Amino acid sequence: MSKILIRGGTVVTMEPGLPDGASADILVENDTITAIGDIATADGAEVIDATDRIVMPGLIDSHVHTWQTGLRGIAGDWTVPEYMRAMHRGLATRFRPEDIRVANLVGALSKLDAGTTTLADWCHNNPTPEHTDAAIEGLEESGARALFLHGSPKPDPAPGQKHFSEVPMPRSEIERLRGGKFATDGGLITMGLAILGPQYSTHEVCVADYTLARELDLIVSAHTGGGPMLAPGSFEKLIGLGLIDARCNIVHANNFDDDLIRALVDAGANFTVTAEVELQMGFGYPLTGKLRALGSPFTIGADVEPAAAGDMFTAMRTTMNVQRNIDNLALMGKGEALPDTATITCRDALEWVTVHGARMMRMSDRIGSLAPGKQADIVLLRSSDLNLFPVHDAVRSVVRQAGPGNVDAVMVAGKFVKRDGRLLYEDLAKRQGELLESGRRILNDVGLLPASP
Repeated sequence: MSKILIRGGTVVTMEPGLPDGASADILVENDTITAIGDIATADGAEVIDATDRIVMPGLIDSHVHTWQTGLRGIAGDWTVPEYMRAMHRGLATRFRPEDIRVANLVGALSKLDAGTTTLADWCHNNPTPEHTDAAIEGLEESGARALFLHGSPKPDPAPGQKHFSEVPMPRSEIERLRGGKFATDGGLITMGLAILGPQYSTHEVCVADYTLARELDLIVSAHTGGGPMLAPGSFEKLIGLGLIDARCNIVHANNFDDDLIRALVDAGANFTVTAEVELQMGFGYPLTGKLRALGSPFTIGADVEPAAAGDMFTAMRTTMNVQRNIDNLALMGKGEALPDTATITCRDALEWVTVHGARMMRMSDRIGSLAPGKQADIVLLRSSDLNLFPVHDAVRSVVRQAGPGNVDAVMVAGKFVKRDGRLLYEDLAKRQGELLESGRRILNDVGLLPASP
């Protein structure tokens, strides 16, 4: 049995009823946290001095297209139409299985490097089983925890082919995965569906996809927003059929009317906001405020890394600042005084990337907070770094000041994947070279390779 004692850190547990910001010790045995508090001794344990560290749960990115890692930066000026045209009808069609594999591997490693231990990998570029298997292999090799959401590409149809909006999820492929390595939900990599949903498919396809997810007991996530729905009224019909429940995740939904949002919340659905991309690409104001008004917990994600920063520190600040500004402007517009404190607290924001992310992924019993019996997904931040020091309130410092550069150590299921500021993956430089070559080839294939500086 391996034992690790993290001693004397400033601990942020995110557990209800437990104080955050106090000095405490954490004992990890194998993959599990077994004690938190004043631990005098632990026979045979490796002791880590965390006296100048903030010790917190691993962050959770609830929506990211990891297969696009090798294309970072190219979408910095795109709106939704350009993204759909260039990415899905162009770039995505040039990906080989090995491109997906290295993108998922390096993308997941970069998440770990930035303190994100769990990601919902919205992988909607799986034209063949070989692409799917390569995507999963990349996640597995990284050592990250992930919800692999199997999705379908959106190319222009070839002559004689159906439009992608008329094609349901490939049942045989989903059954292959669910009956194979994803037969149980207890591993580091679990499975769900990334479906087209009413935004991009017919109602008949929606019924087929949501029914498949229910039959196989899979989380099902749908992109919405960014334009008119292809199947307006479909969500209401799906609710009537009993197909919308707590397994159902809805991403964006910025343009949904209040009645539909309430109906989905009442049915048990949960939502994910990706504010940075939504603001850039023309989705409209994030749904943050409306969900808060309904008392509906939500999650946040990095989304399209070719357009936005991929770390959850940036995502937290962007999301909370936008909604704080919306709330303040609403009060000022009515001639009312600003409140004494912000409408969204820093703890609210940290919950988006910890406890709420775990709930969305059906992993609350394992991750999202630090508590005895939970998996040891733990991040240590250097509180002595100049951008963080001095730390008077650990939660506020994490949310308002911290960034990827402060991440000193990262543990997933009791195993260090980053330590002393360095990722422990041995072939990182080689994989970076492969990712660069992959991205350049794909961009060149479609004529989007930027001019050399």
